[in-house]
Amino acid sequence: MSEFSSNLKIGPKLGNGHFGDVHLGSDDIHEHLAVKIIRPKNGDTPEKWEERKANLVKEGVNLKKATHDNIVQVHYVNRSIVEDAIYLVMELCERGSLQKPYEAGPIQSNEVHRIATQICHGLGSLHDRDMLHRDIKPGNILIMKNGTVKLGDFGLVTDEMVLGYAALGYSYTDHLAPESHQTGLSSKKTDFWALGMTLYRLLHGDAWYVQSPLPRFSVADGGYADRLTWLPHISGRWRRLIRAMLADDDATRLATSRRALDALAEIAGEAAWHCAIDNTGIKWTREIKGRRIEVDLVKQGKLWNWSAVSHPMGKGSKKTLGSSGGPVAKILADGQLRKYFGG
Repeated sequence: MSEFSSNLKIGPKLGNGHFGDVHLGSDDIHEHLAVKIIRPKNGDTPEKWEERKANLVKEGVNLKKATHDNIVQVHYVNRSIVEDAIYLVMELCERGSLQKPYEAGPIQSNEVHRIATQICHGLGSLHDRDMLHRDIKPGNILIMKNGTVKLGDFGLVTDEMVLGYAALGYSYTDHLAPESHQTGLSSKKTDFWALGMTLYRLLHGDAWYVQSPLPRFSVADGGYADRLTWLPHISGRWRRLIRAMLADDDATRLATSRRALDALAEIAGEAAWHCAIDNTGIKWTREIKGRRIEVDLVKQGKLWNWSAVSHPMGKGSKKTLGSSGGPVAKILADGQLRKYFGG
């Protein structure tokens, strides 16, 4: 490791993001740290980079105040003495972000519920300090070794708001609310729009998401929430919550931590299914009372066939719990499955 000011030591690279590389680090107080190294961009003039460095130091000082169990703690900001860079020094989240789990497939709804609940607490704490995150997405939600969920990657966090609004920055384009497309501004309400998109993506996984109409091309037209396509096991309560977060009218949008937590409380305890998607179809599995339930949706030409079977995990015989009765149109199969799942 190389040593820098304040006895900060920079170790191996952990990953990279829009604003810079992230390395493992340590100092005299913290055995393990995450250090984001922010360097000038190709388009930065010397004057622009100096201004950005000054802003980064200022924001780093502000972020130190954002202490909450569900927010990645920023310890300090250092100007490097060996290169033209800023070091944003934070607590290390050992299990990384949700980006890889999201890319692997749909995350079980009970786990998304746990994630959503903790992120709502963290986001509410930021908003209570009149700060905006401006870039909520799976890659910016991190997990500690003990499972605690934290909102992180503070390259865009700001408290420089005028009448509750701030410049948009470099937010992920698929998570921009309709008003952001029109005004180029962000607010507490646009943070909740991004959270709604994030929850939708976590429940469906990347393979499903990329086959759907991408928000960046149609959100500005309005009515995006009504065009969402859903996996049939996603309950009506989840759908209503996410649609409420994605309301076009920011005056009616579900956009406070308290309202979101109240809605999540109504979802607690719902049956959770493991869901896997591949080129041939979708498979759901769940274990309950000594039995393993398997639901298969299989593509057969232009039609689809599904069946639900209960298998004993010990002695006993398998039982058929439901089926499409043969190949049917996809819309019919989806409706039958949603009824089976109790949605």
